[in-house]
Amino acid sequence: MSALSPPRLWLPRTVRAGEAFEVRTRVEHPMETGLRREGARLVPRDMLASLVVTVDGTPVFEVAFGNGCAANPFHVFFLRLQRSAEIAVTVTDEAARTARTAQRVPVA
Repeated sequence: MSALSPPRLWLPRTVRAGEAFEVRTRVEHPMETGLRREGARLVPRDMLASLVVTVDGTPVFEVAFGNGCAANPFHVFFLRLQRSAEIAVTVTDEAARTARTAQRVPVA
């Protein structure tokens, strides 16, 4: 199994209260289904199970991964904040390993 690396998170430096802003996240992960062969050897299954984005601890975006997901999943979505907050991304794989990254977004 590969090591679970922390997700990458791209946020604006500041946002205006009530205005939508773009959030981008990417997880570097091979997403092996266990069906691919390298020569005669089957590559073992190594898949992410979920991605959860929270704002000050409250979940705002969740993904449940399946076999159809490509390697290095990339997600783009929009949020609105009324006050400064910490945005955190947590990924979990099927072996229950987790990785987390967080950034503070100031609201002007």
